[in-house]
Amino acid sequence: MRKALAILSLVSLLPLSVVAETAEEKGLAIAQESDRRNTGWRDSKASMEMILRNQAGRESRRKIRIQSLEVEGDGDKGLTIFDEPKDVQGTAFLSFSHSIKPDEQWLYLPALKRVKRISSSNKSGPFMGSEFSYEDLSSFELEKYKFKYLRDDKVGEHDVFVLESTPQYKHSGYKRLVTYIDKAEYRSVKIEFYDRRNELMKTLVSSEYQKFLDKYWRPLNMEMTNHQTGKSTTLKWSDYEFQTGVKESNFSKSALKRLR
Repeated sequence: MRKALAILSLVSLLPLSVVAETAEEKGLAIAQESDRRNTGWRDSKASMEMILRNQAGRESRRKIRIQSLEVEGDGDKGLTIFDEPKDVQGTAFLSFSHSIKPDEQWLYLPALKRVKRISSSNKSGPFMGSEFSYEDLSSFELEKYKFKYLRDDKVGEHDVFVLESTPQYKHSGYKRLVTYIDKAEYRSVKIEFYDRRNELMKTLVSSEYQKFLDKYWRPLNMEMTNHQTGKSTTLKWSDYEFQTGVKESNFSKSALKRLR
């Protein structure tokens, strides 16, 4: 009896989260830690090769430049510029991610010489013929999801937390996402995307991580496989630079037409 009372006394001194942490609380805590470790990079530039594969395995390649700007208290801003091949050269995509209100996205099509706004109701559509949707290109913001810890698991050499994320914003193409986050560095190594019927639609595998500024991890290889169409898209990243002084004026609709 004395031993039982001692145990109860000790438990009463522990934080509530330790005593009775729910799957939702644990899921949110994991997501918060992952987000915390990727805060403070300010701005970045990178090059990317996009490789599109059809069902037969035939490939087409595109060369792209990316600029990103971290926005305090809101989602990030991103600018994507297509350099090759000629049929997409000069195409530019501008994205303003937001924590709560709908994201804003625009696409500049040089052949038409006009900027097209991407409707919030169309964000599940494919981006430039790839297996990435416009929705996938938004920055990760905690407020957009409800989280739930599912289990511990292993992906390759990584011990991972398995986290379910349910979109809380309108017009998502997904019912839920299942993310595999490595326990050592809180990096996403795999994401499974389930469609509105709760059937597995796509899987994104991120690999070849490299650390920048002695703090921020970025994958150099990302492969999105569409299980329903048999198509896939690989993103190969290179030439990362951080805190280069990217100007906020670069991220404007009027600047899209002047990009080269």
